[in-house]
Amino acid sequence: MIENTILKKNKEGKKANVFGLTFPSLELVELAAHAGFDAINCDGEHGLFSPEAIDNICRVANGYGMSVTARVPDKSPYWINLFLDRGVQGIVGPHVESKQEAQDFADACLFPPLGKRSWGGGRGTEFNDDQKLSDYGGKLKYAEWTNSNMLVIAQIESVPGWDNLEEILSVEGLSGITGGPNDLAASMGIPGEPDNPKRKELTSNIESMARSKNKIVQDDIMNTLAIQELMIEGGRKFIK
Repeated sequence: MIENTILKKNKEGKKANVFGLTFPSLELVELAAHAGFDAINCDGEHGLFSPEAIDNICRVANGYGMSVTARVPDKSPYWINLFLDRGVQGIVGPHVESKQEAQDFADACLFPPLGKRSWGGGRGTEFNDDQKLSDYGGKLKYAEWTNSNMLVIAQIESVPGWDNLEEILSVEGLSGITGGPNDLAASMGIPGEPDNPKRKELTSNIESMARSKNKIVQDDIMNTLAIQELMIEGGRKFIK
């Protein structure tokens, strides 16, 4: 495994540049490396990724010195473990609305004693190779290293999530939060209005509370360019 390149960039006092995919493409991962991106993000909730695709993306991205993060299809331990075993080093858990959901989410992302992540035999645990794990000082030391290189980001995208935010932020294993403007607007009773000032104000309040509790706000640590933005906006500029 490689050091989490997003956190590494943050330690230099800089935001990481992340390329976002909604479908698997090893060619785009390679091109992102050539362009100078720091990491790859896979949207597994609204995108389409098989475990095999995530495995290959991690293999190629890590080979080029880029970490991979992902939003999982849902925040159940099953999906989280499946992605982490491939070598993913950051998980966004969608639709977190309570302290218990946040705790269960964090527990699934982190190895004991900080969490309850299951030990697997894939890239995420160096293929359970005792000789390789000895380079870290054994399995426990590797687990500690992995935890320190893991981003655990809860997505707050509903009014209940806001109502319970202080309790959510009290979960120790949670790195921080991110938003979801469209779903939050719908939860507020203003569907289709993500740019509504009321939605923007609530998001600002959510982010301010997270910062006050020393939790990460995802937009504070990374800039993300999604493939849709690159293709549609770049394509339209070209056509004009």
